Amino acid sequence: MGTVTIGVSIAVPEPHGSQLQERRAGFGDAAAHGIPTHVTLLPPTEVDETQLPAIEAHLVEVAATGRAFPMRLAGTGTFRPLSPVVFVQVVEGAEACTWLQKQVRDASGPVARELNFPYHPHVTVAHGIAEEAMDRAFEELAGYEAAWPCTGFALYEQGADGVWRKLREFAFGGTVVPPQAGAPVGDTTLPTH
Repeated sequence: MGTVTIGVSIAVPEPHGSQLQERRAGFGDAAAHGIPTHVTLLPPTEVDETQLPAIEAHLVEVAATGRAFPMRLAGTGTFRPLSPVVFVQVVEGAEACTWLQKQVRDASGPVARELNFPYHPHVTVAHGIAEEAMDRAFEELAGYEAAWPCTGFALYEQGADGVWRKLREFAFGGTVVPPQAGAPVGDTTLPTH
């Protein structure tokens, strides 16, 4: 038994997840196909493999207290120059994501940890690539929109090959909340240039 690197995130559902992953790859981000499109709740965290059952039990409890909520992505943002990241913004559901990540990282839980930066829910579409490609990602996805009801989250493990694989999904204990009136349910707009 050794250590494993885990992460907890909300998967961006299909067809949105694959579309954004393809766009990320198209901008030259070599890691794109090894990282499912997501909103992070727990960033990559190294844990002892023997802790996985306790972590899963903790995540079951977090999910049981969670309720489904509308998620909506729209437009782009960046963490540059602090961090070489361009992302699609979470414009609805950010408060719920913030609450969830606090529960996941709860000080009394098995994955308690401090963050390197203040939590900001987002979907990365370019990371650590050439500045010109980062600019292109920022501009080309500025009109992007997608919406869906978020009904849970998942635990992932990073393999030795650098690829993130889903270990288990955790469904919320409540009922699905439909998106607010006027939100583009299941609609995705990918500008083409």
